[in-house]
Amino acid sequence: MVKVEFLGPINKEDMNLDITNLIQLSEVLKNDGDVSSWLETCAVAINDTLINSKDIELKDGDRISLLPPVCGG
Repeated sequence: MVKVEFLGPINKEDMNLDITNLIQLSEVLKNDGDVSSWLETCAVAINDTLINSKDIELKDGDRISLLPPVCGG
């Protein structure tokens, strides 16, 4: 089981999912109307490390963070 957290303006409660890779997560989230519009623009971190590939194998207890782009000054 992995924890998925949605940061910033995504405004969605954390999810716990029984998945083994980010491809599976992508399939789940693209069917979620609250999140699907964010998928193309979000950075993704696993256990606080930014990643660039969906091929990473997830382990029980991993934490996935979806980080939307933000405007700063």
